This record gives sequence, C-alpha cells and structure tokens, in this order.
Amino acid sequence: MSKSFIAAALALALAAGAAAWQAKKKGPGQQYRSKITIYDLSTRTATVVYQADHIIEAPNWSRDGKFLLVNTNGGLYRLPLGGPAQPQLERIELSMPGLRCNNDHDLSRDGKLLAFSAMTPSSHGSQVYQANADGSNVRLMTPTAPSYFHGWSPDSQWLAIVRVTNGKAELFRVPQQGGDEQRLTSKGAYDDGPEYSPDGKWIYFNSDRSGVWRVWRMPPTGAGPDDARAQMVTNDADYEDWFPHISPNGKWLLAFSFPKGTPNHNAKLPGVALRLMPLPGTELKPAKLEVLTTFFGGQGTINVNSWSPDSTKFAYVSYEPLKK
Repeated sequence: MSKSFIAAALALALAAGAAAWQAKKKGPGQQYRSKITIYDLSTRTATVVYQADHIIEAPNWSRDGKFLLVNTNGGLYRLPLGGPAQPQLERIELSMPGLRCNNDHDLSRDGKLLAFSAMTPSSHGSQVYQANADGSNVRLMTPTAPSYFHGWSPDSQWLAIVRVTNGKAELFRVPQQGGDEQRLTSKGAYDDGPEYSPDGKWIYFNSDRSGVWRVWRMPPTGAGPDDARAQMVTNDADYEDWFPHISPNGKWLLAFSFPKGTPNHNAKLPGVALRLMPLPGTELKPAKLEVLTTFFGGQGTINVNSWSPDSTKFAYVSYEPLKK
C-alpha cells in the first residue's frame, strides 16, 4: 500500500471524525480540561506543563523565556517555566478595571509592551488595548469593535489587527504610539491571524478568499489595490490552515490546521494538527508541511505567536472533554 494512499485515507478518517464530533449534540455546558503543552522540535516530543479543569487559552512565550502568557476566565496570567514541578498561574493586574480579555494577546518583540484584546461592560465587542508588560498604563488602541490584536512588528512600532465590519473580517495595522487604523486587505471574505515575519518584509495571515482556508502573505504596507500583492503560501487539499506562526530565527512557519471542510476555528474537535514548513523566501516554492502532532483542540489552542525565544520549542493548549 502506497504512502500517498495511507495519507489520503488518514486525512479522510480525520475529517470524518471531526464532522461526526461537530454533528454530535452537546449540551450547552460542556466542560474541558486544558493541557498547556510544550513541543520540542529537536526531539519531536510534546510535554504537558500545566493542566486544569477549565478553559485556558493561547500561550505566548515571554522574550526572556521565563514564563508563558495565557488567558483564562477573562484575565491574563503568567505561567512560570523552569521552576517548581507544579507551577501556578500568576495574575497580571491590569490598570484599567472591568476588562475581560480574550485569547488574542502577546508581548512586543522587545518585551516592554503588552497588546491584548478585551471587552468592557459598555463595549459592543472585542477591542485592542496596549499596556506596559506588567499591566500598567492600559490604553485603548482601536475604538472600532469588534477588533482583535494578532501581531507586533519586529521594531515594536506597529500592531497588526483584525477588524470585523458587516460580517467581513479584514486586516489593518495601527501605530504603537496611537493613531488611525491603516487598511491592509480589502478583498477576502474573511482574513485573520496577521503576523509579521522577523525581518519585517511580510505579514502572513490566513484567509478563505480562495474558497478554503489557506495561509497567505503580503508586504507589510498591505496587499495593495484589489489585494493584488497577496500571495497564497499553503495549498494542501487535506486541511484548512489557520494562524501562521513564524519562529524568531525566521526559519520555520507553524500552521494550525483543521480537517478538510471545517468551516471555522470556533469549535473544539478531534483531528486538529500543528504542521511545520520552512519559511518561504522571496520566491514562493511548493512546500510540504510536516504534521508534528494531531490532537483534540480548536478555539484557544494557539492564537498568537507561541514560539520560544530560541526557536526550538513552541507552546499550545490541547483540550479534553469532561464527562458531565
């Protein structure tokens, strides 16, 4: 039996399993165990470093490598690394009261600033905020709601964001010092997950503009008129690709991939995968993505960049449905 036949059969089985899970009627109170996991590229192994029987989401690695930044129950927390065998979450106290943070957050490349998305009791959806890394000096960056933070420029001068208007998600950037949002895309039905390459030459993102979810890229100033400068990066028929994350050394692109036919990233389901490919150069060339791990995951698994500073590891969250 050929390897290609086996791979195709496995992809079909994963897709069928995911579809069955989504079709299964679950009561409104489904609870999950969250497992914060570190994947080591050198050994191709995954290690759970923290788990709890509630939703924890979207780990980011601190620039000094000492902790992971996560969100849970509307708050932001540090999870220390390299210390006690059973580390505990440490809440980051934000200077603006009443904020309920979601899973789009990260520290600037120099580690001095924190960008995050959050709602307030009076807002009409998520908005983007900026603070000092310790949570002080919080200020609103995007009056428009809903909007979501997704990436810092390498010089920490720009925030790449997603803005939703009339059901259409498009990409913008906003100056770190504050100012008007600048449009980056205009054509896609749904664009998400913008992230700068470490050299600042590209913004990678995911989009369904081709009819399926793929990773794309564009220059840092935007895709231009009619998005003519946008380029498709992945085109694997067996998966729907979301949230491209680029290693700090500029060598690797990590994609969060859902089984073929998964309409969005909102659910938690079996068969999701984290896949790796070399980061493209100036000229795009066909590249096969390596499946590193397949597990039960989805919304909150890996939203904004989660690579370690030395590019040898990355963090993510897998989920386990708990019996009612």
